[in-house]
Amino acid sequence: MATLVVFNKPMNVLTQFNDSQGRDTLSNYIDKPGVYAAGRLDYDSEGLLLLTDDGAIQARISQPKFKLPKTYWVQVEGVIGEAALRRLEKGVMLNDGPTRPAHASLISPPEVWERDPPIRQRKNIPTSWIALTLFEGRNRQVRRMTAAVGFPTLRLIRYSIGPWSINGLQPGEWREEHVHAPQKTQTSSRRRPQKVVRFKKR
Repeated sequence: MATLVVFNKPMNVLTQFNDSQGRDTLSNYIDKPGVYAAGRLDYDSEGLLLLTDDGAIQARISQPKFKLPKTYWVQVEGVIGEAALRRLEKGVMLNDGPTRPAHASLISPPEVWERDPPIRQRKNIPTSWIALTLFEGRNRQVRRMTAAVGFPTLRLIRYSIGPWSINGLQPGEWREEHVHAPQKTQTSSRRRPQKVVRFKKR
């Protein structure tokens, strides 16, 4: 059985264990030798990051060819409409090519923690929340997609990857699971959940 760490990454934390510039890293929160991030999450993004000690599972989570869905809760500037959502679903043209079809929907503001630092919100300009599910992973893709349809991203929280989510985890908290490497898709993996670890930032 492989080890999988399900981590709710706070804002302004690097998805690595060391940094020469003294920024916060995973080592400030996760005291678990031998695990490495499966994929990445931007320094200024929040939410789900998976870590594992198994190379096959790491590849299956992080490599786009396996098409594991990744769902993001995105707060954007402005009142986003149906036309913009359909453009996000169909695919938008970015400077590195068109995006693949996605799922996009308007959602109520999720019941999440206050961000530190808070978003920069312009006076008299409303905001919207959307759920955006992608089946690929490019550098800062969500932010580039919402900007391309006219709604800049103000806050970005990754909610889930495949069957895993941040449910039950506050920022900086993680839980450990033991999983079998899946045969075809990660949803076929068997999991034995463990208790949440509330590891204090050092």
